[in-house]
Amino acid sequence: MPGKTPARPTLYTVVDSPIGELMLVGREEALCGVYMNTPHTPQPTDSWQTAWQPFVCAADQLGQYFAGARQAFDLELDPSGTPFQLRAWQTLREIPFGETWSYGDQARAMGHAGAARAVGAANRVNPLAIVVPCHRVVGHDGALTGFGGGLPRKRYLLDHEAAVRAAIAPAV
Repeated sequence: MPGKTPARPTLYTVVDSPIGELMLVGREEALCGVYMNTPHTPQPTDSWQTAWQPFVCAADQLGQYFAGARQAFDLELDPSGTPFQLRAWQTLREIPFGETWSYGDQARAMGHAGAARAVGAANRVNPLAIVVPCHRVVGHDGALTGFGGGLPRKRYLLDHEAAVRAAIAPAV
């Protein structure tokens, strides 16, 4: 059809990490997903293309994160979701490295004090694991609760961040 912009292909690659393989998914220069190897990980289709170059920066920053040299990601992100989900995921990026919030804390930060369950549902489908840190959200009592990558990975990520913070904390 004349004048129609061709669809951008979905690109992907797989990188190793201390918590297992991570599949990076994107279009052109934007990262759309970081998925852990779980039954919920999307499976590439025939229309997806394997590519490394678009993910060099994301892979480098993930490597720096796991090495303890990066606390925040500086990547162009393009997740797909509802307006509420997008707001919830943006709010996740406000949680400081090495700290945790409850789902209620996150809902209040979004201006939706009574929406803790809706926030949990949005976090459950966060397509950008680690980069958009849903692992930093815990139950109101501090207990580890749902995480698409599994609770052992969530515990690893929280322990990793706590160790990095402790290593760089000034001596008292």
